[in-house]
Amino acid sequence: MEHALSPATLAELRRPRPYPAVSVLTPTHRREPENGQDPVRLRNVVTEARKRLEADPAVTRERRAEIEKQLDRALAEVDLAHAEDGLVIFAAPGEHQVWSLARTVPERVVFSDTFLTRNLVSAQAAERPFWVLSVSADRATLWSGGPDRVVEEHFGGFPLIRSQENFDAERQMQIGDQPSTFSDEATRRFLREADTSLEAVLREQPRPLYVTGDQAALSLLDEAGSVARSAVHVPRGGLAHADPNAVWQALRPVLEDEARKDTTSVIDELTSARGHKSFAAGVDELWQNAREGRVRLLAVEENYRTTVRDDGAHLVPAEPGDPDARDDIVDEIVEQCLETSAEVRFVPDGSLGDANGIAGVLRY
Repeated sequence: MEHALSPATLAELRRPRPYPAVSVLTPTHRREPENGQDPVRLRNVVTEARKRLEADPAVTRERRAEIEKQLDRALAEVDLAHAEDGLVIFAAPGEHQVWSLARTVPERVVFSDTFLTRNLVSAQAAERPFWVLSVSADRATLWSGGPDRVVEEHFGGFPLIRSQENFDAERQMQIGDQPSTFSDEATRRFLREADTSLEAVLREQPRPLYVTGDQAALSLLDEAGSVARSAVHVPRGGLAHADPNAVWQALRPVLEDEARKDTTSVIDELTSARGHKSFAAGVDELWQNAREGRVRLLAVEENYRTTVRDDGAHLVPAEPGDPDARDDIVDEIVEQCLETSAEVRFVPDGSLGDANGIAGVLRY
């Protein structure tokens, strides 16, 4: 199952396809007893997709058979034993994808000429993905981080491993000369290579960056390169050779501290915006401003969801069973804001006070 949404992957998902590009969404659960319902709900929503394929006069028999084959292949890849909070299946002639999301999604089936991406985009923004570069004198490891884990990333040439001709770790230990390891020119070149490779990664997938290593390694990396200078430094050695859990445990207190600072910064900006008449709150007001590209900063409480319908002039609360209900309107707003280069920040529940779960700072 897929987890990481890069700009290139998003562009490919949004590419127009022959009708129908089928998107199947269902909420999932991480723990018992809630996850006991997941297999039934998944089976039901895929059955609904099959019925709609059968009933749609615009879908030929051959195309229906091909898409059903892709749905079957996608189902075979679903791993509900390791489910997160939402599952998205994409199926079209000749292709399928399965996405596991750390954010809930509505249960729905959508036929269109492109896949439905707004829930993926919102989940990616909520996860606040980041990079971790762990450096030592002989290895540079890249980790991809999310809300509760890091995984080693084999991307952009990483991990970088220094050739034995240029580095003799055993000799360094024998002569007790570890500090001088980070003063020789070969080590400087190795860390400069790591910085250059990292620059390419950030260009393709921009994210916040954390760098770990001995203090001597971090200092030399700052001198040798340029990208890592603006990163959050975590002076902890040994992580270039460590397992993901060790890296996560080293990063967790730093991430928690950064999250607290980030939330405080967002609240301060919203408070200032109230005084300057550039504040907006509530899904109706923010949806209208988002469509006009007026939102500069969007703040959303982490578990805020609401269901609305469009009455022609405004978004209003939807009644239960309303066929025109839009139950992922928050994700729509998030995606629209990101499309217009707004900052999107997710903050702990209750942080926004009387703003009812969602607020923003307007550009004008």
